[in-house]
Amino acid sequence: MDKWLYRASVALVIVGLFVSIYMTIYKVTGNEGMCLGSGDCSTVNASRFSEVNGIPVAVLGIIGYVAILGVHLLENRNPFFRQNATLFIFGMALAGFIFTLWLIYVEIAIIRAICPFCVTSQAAMTIIFIIAVIRLIRNPQV
Repeated sequence: MDKWLYRASVALVIVGLFVSIYMTIYKVTGNEGMCLGSGDCSTVNASRFSEVNGIPVAVLGIIGYVAILGVHLLENRNPFFRQNATLFIFGMALAGFIFTLWLIYVEIAIIRAICPFCVTSQAAMTIIFIIAVIRLIRNPQV
């Protein structure tokens, strides 16, 4: 296992998790003071795309980041995860990356507002996916 890639992935997952928690608090409280910059995060957060079946997108982010972090933490503690963690992380990162591409499209093409917090999470998930691809190539599962 390449420790640098592992550590970078965990660090990015933690960044994404904190951003998702922050945005969940913002969504639940509606505290406009939490929106920094141009105010576009207010526009994005108030849009119909900020929820999926009544669940805030930020909560989905929390769930995804916690799942990826959990697999990372189990990767060296359990024989099953030692053998399969790289593939699991790749699968979850792929799903997160595809969702990220959708969210980027929605922000740019439909809402026409860019939330700096969303961009941070999107960048984190994109790099997590890239790292997952590299790790999978270096350690293919049999």
